[in-house]
Amino acid sequence: MADVTLRTYVFLDDLQPQLAAFIGTTARGFLPVPGVAAMFVETAPGLIINRIMDSALKATRCTPAIMVVERAFGLLEIHDFDKGQVRLGGQAVLDYLGLEERDRMKPRVVSDQVIRAVEPYHAQLINKIRYGDMLLAGESLLILETEPAGYIAFGANEALKAARVKLVDASLFGAYGRLYLSGPEAEIDAAREAALHSLTTLSGIEPPRGEGR
Repeated sequence: MADVTLRTYVFLDDLQPQLAAFIGTTARGFLPVPGVAAMFVETAPGLIINRIMDSALKATRCTPAIMVVERAFGLLEIHDFDKGQVRLGGQAVLDYLGLEERDRMKPRVVSDQVIRAVEPYHAQLINKIRYGDMLLAGESLLILETEPAGYIAFGANEALKAARVKLVDASLFGAYGRLYLSGPEAEIDAAREAALHSLTTLSGIEPPRGEGR
């Protein structure tokens, strides 16, 4: 389907406990548990998500946690303990679209920043808008932004594997994805390195620049 852009196509081999809990807090589907494998697929335009979700579920035993459909973008997540089933679900999506994995957009880090020794009032402001763990005064805070948005889930999962940090919030959908992690300074530095490195391992087509938020 030449008119469909595969914005995100990424496999998570071992969903980390905090990310699983975060998805459970924000999603409306069949909620994942730690240790499952997951596939995130994001498209433009969004309405095609219904058809590719149907293809993935009919081809596998996978269950879905996330399906977001908007005019511009759509996002789905499927998961199962059997990694083969999850990969098969992803392949069913590719087959339906007539695409291959190499046709996905390549993730681009739009911005990343570390705020060290966060001030108490700053922490309180962020805590008012977060869906994950609480940011405490004095901790360091990593804010990472990617394009396309769906890849932020992969970066978050790899960061949580590598360091003892807290998932404060994540935006998995939209023009850009955004991740907030907090913790001790050294752990945040390790999480940042792991997240950035993981995103460089994903190949694909360079995303167009200049999309609005």
